[in-house]
Amino acid sequence: MSTVLVIGAGGVSSVCVHKMAMNPDIFTNIHLASRTKSKCDTIAASVKERTGVDVSTYEIDAEEVPAMVNLIKKIGPELVVNLALPYQDLPIMDACLEAGVDYLDTANYEPKDEAKFEYHWQWAYQDRFKSAGLMALLGSGFDPGVTSVFTMWLKKHKLKTIRQLDILDCNGGDHGQAFATNFNPEINIREVTAPARHWENGEFVETPAMGKKVEFDFEAVGPKNMYMMYHEELESLAKFNPEMERARFWMTFGDEYIKHLTVLQNVGMTRIDPVRYQGKDIIPLQFLAAVLPKPETLGETTKGNTNIGVIATGEALDGSGEKTFYINNICSHEAAYEETGNQAVSYTTGVPAMIGSAMMVTGKWTGDGVFNMEEMDPDPFMDMLNEHGLPWQVKELDGPVDF
Repeated sequence: MSTVLVIGAGGVSSVCVHKMAMNPDIFTNIHLASRTKSKCDTIAASVKERTGVDVSTYEIDAEEVPAMVNLIKKIGPELVVNLALPYQDLPIMDACLEAGVDYLDTANYEPKDEAKFEYHWQWAYQDRFKSAGLMALLGSGFDPGVTSVFTMWLKKHKLKTIRQLDILDCNGGDHGQAFATNFNPEINIREVTAPARHWENGEFVETPAMGKKVEFDFEAVGPKNMYMMYHEELESLAKFNPEMERARFWMTFGDEYIKHLTVLQNVGMTRIDPVRYQGKDIIPLQFLAAVLPKPETLGETTKGNTNIGVIATGEALDGSGEKTFYINNICSHEAAYEETGNQAVSYTTGVPAMIGSAMMVTGKWTGDGVFNMEEMDPDPFMDMLNEHGLPWQVKELDGPVDF
């Protein structure tokens, strides 16, 4: 039995809170706070209608540490679940330290003025959380999150070592919009337009954004173009699997998305530096995010499936030589919407946030300090994926990937 405070009121938060309410034996009291309280109230109303569970809501600026501390102390949660924007991670971690409460997030810290998301800022909190006897769990979404758990499950049950790793993230859904992002537009576009980086022979190799494209045939989706890009779990996977020779991250994008994004880049709308307009400083990308469709509004119109997984090659545990395994989840946009009122991209992140929270509040995952998903026992998390809407499958491939 536990009390939790969730920060943020987007699509991921909506899914997470709905799924928490569906598990009242684990989450006794759910509190939800965001800069815009009306968004929290909308989620709470949906949760009440679907589950009968009451969710308490609050207005909070997550970057104001004293206000965050006061709210945490008022509520008295065992865990703060940060589903806000990545550049709010550090102030929320500061508030958790001051208030004496555990912390969880789904994406690592990124400065507002630089598209550079890395773990070192949060890893630097290790000693402070450890000395306070508190736990911080980083990256409990799908990617990062489930992809790391998939990898460590393979290493525990199938492979002694991992030589090559490829993470494949495919959204085969169609939302019917000319251009829209399936998660926070500001974060999505910052990720996509940043230079690609992959791990090879002990170091990160940087290449131009969207510079490498490969077609892959995804089950329940079909052939899709996927592009190599940087994603934060490559950093933690390389740290906790030092034997890896190569690790890459791939994400699919349709031709229409690429066309619109190219135009937006060419006219300066993806810039993250201030531009003076009518006597005020504005950030073009933040303005763009404000006028694009909100991801949490796309659920009703989005049809199709996501298919996200990892392909790992390494020395087999049973001593039979080198083997390659593909482990993945397929999620239906329509099924996600029917259950929670959200599309599958939000669902595939919100469910793991709930499961990571459950791991912490039930004591299945414990520790003092700052932890990544790779450091935890994958088995109980994998069990809950099967039980709570994200079933996974694993199969042996004929050999390593040829791309």
